[in-house]
Order: sequence, then structure tokens, then C-alpha cells
Amino acid sequence: MSDPRRNALPATPGVGYKAQHYRDILAGPAPVGWLEIHAENYLGDGGRPLAQLRQLAEDFPISVHGVGLSIGGEAPLDRDHLARLRHLCDWLQPASFSEHLAWSSHDSAFLNDLLPLPYTEATLTRVAHHIDQLQEALGRTVLLENPSSYLAFKASEMSETDFLREVTRRTGCGLLLDVNNVFVSAVNLDLDPQAYVDAIPMEAVGEIHLGGHDTQDDGAGHPLLIDSHGCPVADPVWALLDRVLAASGPKPLLIEWDNDVPDWPALLAEAQRAEAALAQVRPLAAPTPALCLS
Repeated sequence: MSDPRRNALPATPGVGYKAQHYRDILAGPAPVGWLEIHAENYLGDGGRPLAQLRQLAEDFPISVHGVGLSIGGEAPLDRDHLARLRHLCDWLQPASFSEHLAWSSHDSAFLNDLLPLPYTEATLTRVAHHIDQLQEALGRTVLLENPSSYLAFKASEMSETDFLREVTRRTGCGLLLDVNNVFVSAVNLDLDPQAYVDAIPMEAVGEIHLGGHDTQDDGAGHPLLIDSHGCPVADPVWALLDRVLAASGPKPLLIEWDNDVPDWPALLAEAQRAEAALAQVRPLAAPTPALCLS
């Protein structure tokens, strides 16, 4: 019988798992509530990564985050890739599976990036079809993540939030709301991040992400934010999170740090700040154990 802890993510902070933190995570008493992995790092047949993941899955709910399926691409989804994802989910039984609203492949070329889409009826039909394929292949509901954007398409016929709302209606999928991506896109495209958050169908949000971004100059004297996942979460993103949680209530909340990964105490300090944000909206009758520094 499967462990019930695997069947749902708790409304507590989690962190993106990195192998250098393996011993720290196992040494501390319940240092975080759950862990996220990138699916494509665990599609092999054996070795240390899978052995470590099997051990961690004994103690933590696991969220699987896909980064290579190209949900928004024009080509059909790769059936071999879908089969490998199904194999991973079958043995791991993760609490959640998510992918990006983006495209990353064209013909036989993989571009190693998450590229934006025009929000048109044709794109909506294609994305919905691909999500239906993914959910059927995995035998589970998936979460779709809002992108970080650096440009907008003149061809777009609807807002991103309207697009996401309609995708969830057509497919029954949920949403992964990345608050840093909202802020990055809002600054780059001169949008109101609070209005974006207010327009998101919070009832569909199953998971929230936070990460760091870098600030550059766009060459015309305006800031250009890059979703880098290589530094602490910025204060304006924490403030935007407060608005999200006020509308959504407690949700599983992930700290993403994929580049220039710090030592464990620094990452855990970000998770502790996330716990403080969750505590502001968590019912007093349901306390959560404090996160432990090890």
C-alpha cells in the first residue's frame, strides 16, 4: 500500500532538491515539508540519483516538475518522453506533477529554454490538447506553470490569466502559480502584478513557487528582469506573495534555487521566511512545526 504522505503536498514550505544537500536533509528532523525534483534528471534506469530519490521519498512527499516536454510547441508531444515520465511517476507515486506553459523544441531541435507563446485561440486549442495527452499518459491531473516573459506578441487575443483560466476549464488541469514569474513578467512588460494575481483563478492553484531574479538594463534605460533562480527571493516578490496567500489561503510553497546553489542553511532560511508568510494566513487551530536548521 502506498504511503498516504505521497498523495498530497502539505501546505508548508518545500525546496527544490539538490544532491549536495542530501545528507543535510536526512540529518535534520523534518527540515522542510516536501521536496521538488526536475523530472528529466531522473529518467534513467539506476545510479546514485535514483537511489537517493528512493530514500528521500520514504520521508518526504515529492513534487515532480517537468522542464522538457514543450507543452506549447507545435509538434506532437514526444511519446517516448511521455513513457519515461509515466515510468517515473508509476514507481515514485509523487504528490504532484507540473509542467510549463512554454515551448522548447522545434522539429528535431531542443532549444534548452522555456519560450513564450502568443495567447490565441489556436494556441489554446493546441496547449489544451497537449495537456489532455499528458494527463492521459500519466493517469493524473497535472499543474501548469505561468511563464516568465520578456516580450509580448501582437497576435495575442487574450490576457495570460484569461488563457490560463480557459486551459483549466477545458482540461481540468490545475495551476502552479510562480509568483516570481508574475513579478518578472509584470516589470518587463509594464503590467500590474497585483492585477495579475487578482485575475488568477485561485481555486485552480495547487502549488506556489518563489525564486530569485537578476536585474539588467534593456539598453534603453529600463530594467530587464531575468528569472535566474540564482539568488534570494526579492522583497517585492515576498510582498506579492502576501497578496496571493491572502486570496488563496495556505498552499504548498516552494523555494527554487537552481543556479549558484547555496549551502543548506541559506536555502533553509528562505524556507523559514516562506513559513512566516504562510503562518499569517494559516488557521490558528492548525499549527505547523517550526522548520529546523541543522
